[in-house]
Amino acid sequence: MSRYTVTVKTDEDTDENAVIGYDPPLRTFFLQAFPDEETDEYALWFGTLLEQHPSLESIIESARRFGYQIEGLTQDAIIAMTKEASTPTPPSLGERLGLVR
Repeated sequence: MSRYTVTVKTDEDTDENAVIGYDPPLRTFFLQAFPDEETDEYALWFGTLLEQHPSLESIIESARRFGYQIEGLTQDAIIAMTKEASTPTPPSLGERLGLVR
């Protein structure tokens, strides 16, 4: 699983320690930002479902649709995540048992 620190902005707020990455078992890109100080739950958490965001472009577009802008994503991170996402991942045990769909 890859994890890269980026900045996520809205019109009202900025999270300079947001995280974007790729989750091979779920075969999805994910984005986490704006953690609650008391619960550590994220106000923004995309990519929690199997194959929800199969491309980097899809997660960036989803973020934009909800009013979030991603900044600081380096070319090296883009290449590394794209390479990781292109590596075939066999179905997980949860998928084989019908627990994850």
